[in-house]
Amino acid sequence: MTTVDLPSRAAESAGALLVVVGVVLLALLTLYLVGFDQGAISRSGMYLHELMHDGRHLLGLPCH
Repeated sequence: MTTVDLPSRAAESAGALLVVVGVVLLALLTLYLVGFDQGAISRSGMYLHELMHDGRHLLGLPCH
């Protein structure tokens, strides 16, 4: 007979919490870059600047 070692609920909860926190931080970073950056970080050319500008229009954020 074999035994199966199942992870505890605490480990599952901690893993789920870590994923949720990571997703929220990534969403906030994306919102900052698209909504409030205004080109301070995206200095790698006009293509990225225009992409972020169009994202602001898409989200309804004021940009000009």
